[in-house]
Amino acid sequence: MKRREFITLLGGAAAAWPLAARPQQTERIRRIGALMLISEADPRSEGYIASFRQRLQELGWVDGRNTTIDIRWGAGDSASFRRYAAELAALAPDVVLASGGPSVVALKEISPTMPIVFVAVTDPVGAGIVASLARPRGNITGFTLFEYGIAAKWLELLKEIAPGVTRVAVLRDPTNTAGIGQFAAIQTVTPMGIELSVAGLQKVGEIEQAIAEFAPGSNGGLVVTASQFGATYPNLIVELAARHKLPAVYPLRYFVTSGGLMSYGPDFVGQFRQAAGYIDRILKGEKPADLPVQAPTKYELVINLKTAKALGLTVPLTLLARADEVIE
Repeated sequence: MKRREFITLLGGAAAAWPLAARPQQTERIRRIGALMLISEADPRSEGYIASFRQRLQELGWVDGRNTTIDIRWGAGDSASFRRYAAELAALAPDVVLASGGPSVVALKEISPTMPIVFVAVTDPVGAGIVASLARPRGNITGFTLFEYGIAAKWLELLKEIAPGVTRVAVLRDPTNTAGIGQFAAIQTVTPMGIELSVAGLQKVGEIEQAIAEFAPGSNGGLVVTASQFGATYPNLIVELAARHKLPAVYPLRYFVTSGGLMSYGPDFVGQFRQAAGYIDRILKGEKPADLPVQAPTKYELVINLKTAKALGLTVPLTLLARADEVIE
């Protein structure tokens, strides 16, 4: 066979090779951004990101191989949220994870089209983040922290673990819809014989003064609602409750692992795994507008027996039996 004929034959055979036998084209690396509510130094941060990365990897997205994950930490500072939102938008990510309402709002202001999946937002409809839970529209979807009705349960639990309480200070942020909504839910179930007051969750000095003024009276207790301030300064709130010997109920587990008495709320770490699932679907071509905003389906009751003992409380056996976790 002549050389020219051999080359022609070889070329024809190559054209007939199955596509699977040919060298694969290099897969485009997808870019995922993340804007976090807390600081990188916060002990909780590692668990949140580890859960997120692990679920992405289970779905086939590995940082450094077929994805690049860019993380920014807002640390509860409004200026930082705006600055880091702009930084992430400049990187042109395929999708962004937003932790907490301030992160979502900052990203939304920067870009009206960038796909966003949020976690830990209490009222995304009331905050104007999505049009509705079932049909979010636009470029944003995600996972709500809980519905307002759960706030009523916090007051019930406080009375159950500390039946002598007759005065309750509700710590909430009055400047956003979530703070107003949670307090309204508590008001609807406040029983006769309970004196209800409020303390703003906005500035360190203000909350310290408010609790110091509330504490001297007898039979006092606290209900701590979910807020940006609480997420940023959980140790401060727990320390103030301990200093003034006030039984308190909190919205999330991390308050109790920091020494708080009791919490009732969703699996916060689990929301990052759920968010990874939505991000996977968006990277595969689905649109945020077609993914409904989801609410938690399970809530966890966590009790710290060491704190109860320090407060002189005997936790009812019926309450212990319902607890998902008991810290000794």
